[in-house]
Amino acid sequence: MAKAKRQADMAGAETMFAAEGRDEVFQTSPLSVRMRPLTFEEYVGQTHILGPGKLLTRAVESDRLSSIILYGPPGVGKTTLALCISQKTKAHFERLNAVMNNVEDLRRVITSAQNRRLMSGNRTILFIDEIHRFNKAQQDVLMPDIESGNIILIGATVMNPFFSLISPLVSRSLVFELQPLTQADILSLLKRALTDKERGLGLHPVDAEEEALQFLAKTSDGDGRRADTTNF
Repeated sequence: MAKAKRQADMAGAETMFAAEGRDEVFQTSPLSVRMRPLTFEEYVGQTHILGPGKLLTRAVESDRLSSIILYGPPGVGKTTLALCISQKTKAHFERLNAVMNNVEDLRRVITSAQNRRLMSGNRTILFIDEIHRFNKAQQDVLMPDIESGNIILIGATVMNPFFSLISPLVSRSLVFELQPLTQADILSLLKRALTDKERGLGLHPVDAEEEALQFLAKTSDGDGRRADTTNF
């Protein structure tokens, strides 16, 4: 009994320290990371594909998403959009980055998705950031399981997918082009960062004039990450 109690106490302490460590990492993360929208209600921009009656919104809200490619310049919300989708869907969500992960990682996720579908019928959404970094052979690995429905792909890329991805992958996906954020979008992000007391600068004595914020929004050149990271 005493040994079991010590083990339980140690496990509890490890959990507490791990949680404290995550909080510390989060608090010291760049403002753009801390202020990343967590829900569709917080998401800013891309009203040409998101909003009442829009195709992507309907697919996400009905939890009937098919494979999609999110294409656009840096800082416009591709990764954020994928993470917001992960909060809406009942499907299991996996995330890989083509810079850091390889075919072995792909096969591991695919095998888990196959088993999950057989055991519970639950679908798996696989988000691959910077998918254009995978070569043709690596992209080919995805094809059988996309076709069979074992995985639903969300790929994010800054490169034109019609040139950077294999044609079978593009033909089996809906391609959504994300646009640079408008000045009004970025102004909204800046003001949110200034007032948010949990993730932003709301607890700090930051005094920013409207004219200054307008200037920062304009010079961020449509990049929301740049607006938060370099200006504060």
